[in-house]
Amino acid sequence: MQGRLFHIKKNISSPEYMKVLVLRTIGNFLLFSSLFLIIKTFYLPVREEIVYLIDKIGQKKYVVLDRVRVQDEGKKLEEIPKGLLAKALNLKPVEYLIPEDPNFSIVIPKIHANARVLSNIDPSEEKTYLEALQKGVAHAAGTAFPGENSHVFLFAHSTDYFWNVGSYNAVFYLLNKLEKGDEVNLFYKGQRYLYRVSGTRVVNPDQVEYLTRKSNSEFLTLQTCWPLGTTLKRLLIFATRVIQ
Repeated sequence: MQGRLFHIKKNISSPEYMKVLVLRTIGNFLLFSSLFLIIKTFYLPVREEIVYLIDKIGQKKYVVLDRVRVQDEGKKLEEIPKGLLAKALNLKPVEYLIPEDPNFSIVIPKIHANARVLSNIDPSEEKTYLEALQKGVAHAAGTAFPGENSHVFLFAHSTDYFWNVGSYNAVFYLLNKLEKGDEVNLFYKGQRYLYRVSGTRVVNPDQVEYLTRKSNSEFLTLQTCWPLGTTLKRLLIFATRVIQ
């Protein structure tokens, strides 16, 4: 027995054993670091996709309200019956979205997006817009505001490095779900402006002509990074204003 214990102690203290132990430790560290980066990068996009899928299967509806109409409209919405999945999971069949900030917000019911918009953010100043995108959606400096009968440009979900994607708001992660005719609402200085999606396009980051385009009629461009979790391309959503 003593001989066997001596042999084990000898093996543990041998250079070969220590080498294997160090290599295993480094390998485990690299593995867990990689898993952490993957989870950090894709957690928010995956979460938003799952929520969207559940809402779609459960036929959940999102209704846009202003702060004044919430109480009256809420009473009507509660009377809507639940579907089978909504009953099984105890989900609300209808949820109403109140703008985060009536002074400037964007609300897109189809993808349950609701965020504050920060005005006059320079898209060429990385430090400035990255700070803004941690708080909400950015309004590109030099473009119009709602109601000015010109081009309004908003952007979100941008990053300096791919592993930092999860550090920014997730409000535009599902922009690719939008189709022609879908509703986009902007709230500006207490007034609601309704837009309808007219088209989409994927472009290279250096194609800035979509940012600087001019118009004599009011239209909206929404921009996000594409594909999800990367900064390789830009997804653009175009929408025209509907006069109510």
